[in-house]
Amino acid sequence: MLKTTLIKVVFLWKHFTFEAMQYFIDVILPIPLERLFTYSITRAEHGFIKPGMRVAVPFGKNKIYTALVYNSHQNQPEVYEAKAIHQILDDYPIVNDYQIKLWSWISKYYMCTLGDVLRAALPSAFLLESETIISKNEHANIEDSKLKDDEFLVYEALQHQSALKVNEISNILDKSNILPVLKRLLEKKTIVVEEEIFEKYKPKLVRYVKLNTNYSSDEALHRLLENLTRAPKQSAVVIALFSLTANKSKPIKVSELLTRSNASSAQIKTLIDKQILEEYFIQTDRIQYSGAENESIKTLNLYQENTLNEVIQSFKKHDVTLLHGVTSSGKTELYVKLIDEVLKSGKQVLYLLPEIALTTQLVNRLQHYFGEQVAVYHSKYSLNERVEVWNQVLNNLDKARIILGARSSVFLPFNNLGLIIVDEEHELSYKQFDPAPRYHARDTAIVLASLFNAKTLLGSATPSIESYFNATKAKKYGFAKLNRRYNDILMPEIELVDIKDKHKRKRMKGHFSDRLIEEMTVALQEDQQIILFQNRRGFSPIVECTTCGHSPQCPNCDVSLTYHQFKNQLRCHYCGYNMSMLLNCLACGSVDLDSKGFGTEQIEEEVKTLFPDYKVGRMDLDTTRGKYGYEKIITAFEQHEIDILVGTQMLTKGLDFRNVKLVGIMNADNMLNFPDFRAHERSFQLMLQVAGRAGRTAERGKVLIQTYNPYHKILQQVSNNDYISMFNEQLDERCNYKYPPIFRLIKITLKHREYNKVNVGADWLAKSLKQIFNTNVLGPEFPPISRIRNQYHKNILIKIPDNQSLSKTKEAILKIKNSFMSVKDFRPIRVILNVDNY
Repeated sequence: MLKTTLIKVVFLWKHFTFEAMQYFIDVILPIPLERLFTYSITRAEHGFIKPGMRVAVPFGKNKIYTALVYNSHQNQPEVYEAKAIHQILDDYPIVNDYQIKLWSWISKYYMCTLGDVLRAALPSAFLLESETIISKNEHANIEDSKLKDDEFLVYEALQHQSALKVNEISNILDKSNILPVLKRLLEKKTIVVEEEIFEKYKPKLVRYVKLNTNYSSDEALHRLLENLTRAPKQSAVVIALFSLTANKSKPIKVSELLTRSNASSAQIKTLIDKQILEEYFIQTDRIQYSGAENESIKTLNLYQENTLNEVIQSFKKHDVTLLHGVTSSGKTELYVKLIDEVLKSGKQVLYLLPEIALTTQLVNRLQHYFGEQVAVYHSKYSLNERVEVWNQVLNNLDKARIILGARSSVFLPFNNLGLIIVDEEHELSYKQFDPAPRYHARDTAIVLASLFNAKTLLGSATPSIESYFNATKAKKYGFAKLNRRYNDILMPEIELVDIKDKHKRKRMKGHFSDRLIEEMTVALQEDQQIILFQNRRGFSPIVECTTCGHSPQCPNCDVSLTYHQFKNQLRCHYCGYNMSMLLNCLACGSVDLDSKGFGTEQIEEEVKTLFPDYKVGRMDLDTTRGKYGYEKIITAFEQHEIDILVGTQMLTKGLDFRNVKLVGIMNADNMLNFPDFRAHERSFQLMLQVAGRAGRTAERGKVLIQTYNPYHKILQQVSNNDYISMFNEQLDERCNYKYPPIFRLIKITLKHREYNKVNVGADWLAKSLKQIFNTNVLGPEFPPISRIRNQYHKNILIKIPDNQSLSKTKEAILKIKNSFMSVKDFRPIRVILNVDNY
């Protein structure tokens, strides 16, 4: 009997302790805080919530954030009391384990917070917004006489409306700062403040219609048509619906019915109100493939076949392979073959591109081969479109077996990745500079592929020094080469034009040498197209008074305003500040204003004057701002609606134009003389890439490079298409001066509105770093443009040798940064850490 009683007591005690157990979740908040935050959940919620789900959580006094569940546990936080979550937002995880592992790596490697990564990774439609709602306190007795004028206005408005938003109260009071008023009303218990969650993503619903089931029999339909004899238009709608239903088994869209019956929306609505028609909605994707049947994949030539075998053999030994293929060698066809093999194994493929402009041509080519299996993902897509692609990838749907996208595509929720292709891997566009995380998509893609045991192929005609070093010297990557153009077409003939000599001989018309005009005339007479490259947009970078020498400056940045003739404006390319073009000098009042330098607008105008009978187009940031801006210009040029295309570096990135014979580089010296250790490498890549747009089909192309210094080593290497010489020369310099790939770099930038505060803070930080890293710390130094958006910048560069632990170096930097931020005078200074500042 005693034993039975003891068993009962033990059972009851266990039951009691089980019931008393508390459950918690750690969440990532989309704010730049170093740590995870813990919230309490119920036992039922613990059984439902999984890592990767979103929850709405209270934070601070009255803020609500969309947070992502990182893990669940039963450890109560020691420092603070865990708040309960507000609500669960998902039925299943929208982020998988692979992503959370990748985010953790990005956070650790690029020295940023998980909150930074979350905000960058998730489409903003997933980050639900909370909005503050103000309502009247129904339980309080309020005396109107005790309210101030502005308080009474809010109180009176709440008599007529049950609730008001903060911006609505701001309009009522005609004030931007209404917090003091709301604070006083809260103290008097006149109002109640709460947060309301708003879902941003809205699925696209297509409206369909069908005949009411009451009229499904022939007799009922006959009676209906007799009753509608006095309403011939309504009768026509019913007959049209009946004929559409007879011809096709698919549901009938309202838009389709309106077209067939020539009716109006009002007549459809009347029939629905009469319950003759029934309307219903079906959710559909915003992006749909409507192309023709799939084409068969092209047969590779002998050189491509050999290179493909090299890549396949390389993948057996290495997870990453660099493909060095000259421009127009048919690298894309190799990619297509590899993609086809991966798709047969049921896996996903990520195809990364540096520029959204490239997706226009490539998506068409890939869709011809793979149909609707290709999905596109980039920032020009709307929020809703990005959410739909995200869900397709998450669910491994056939619509998203191949993802073609810009750098943000590495954050998509892949669950069965087999191959990543990084096309034009040398491009600077793969590096994110602002805001955090300041990741490099190429390096992140390599880590992402390793999580799936997938392969990564890096492709370029001008590989980055780092990748070529890793492939040929360090042997970290495999290597394959394709040095023949498709159809054995010769590489373009490159000619250097000495414009210093041309100016002396007076053989220049504006910014065009007689040699360039001559070649352009020949190309146009042969009905060929021309590309003119100038890596500066606008009409002129400087407007100067010829009387006193004054030049209009941006009030927010230390930079001259660029003249844009199209809008007759002076604009700052750093902060967006703009003003109308001046009629008089701001300093002396003189009307003699002259422009210095030239951009794409000025080149476009000069071309129109020189060749008035030909169509000229321009492709730069100003002409491609719309969602389909790139597509319109590229399509027009492909269809020969444009004869001469003027553009910036957008033109260099892998675009395939079949009818371009001549490429003109207007001024090569701007790029070469930039104060950056990578200036020569970038100049070589840019010029060789834009040269590669010429002569891609039957006839050899020609490239003219205008320069004041035709004997510069880089220009000689470009003219000879000599990548190896450029690589060896640059590698020697970087060995001597301790730059990547021999040393790693971490750049620390300090920002503040006060010049002196930045100076003092930078000196303190640099001194502390030099005590640990000695001579491997450069700076602090102001960059060439030291003030941007009213913030002074000062840089410190840390060089990390190959034999020094990268993780310990970062730990030391973070400790010094935390000490720096603990000094009261330095707290307002913003410190930015940029790892691998490529």
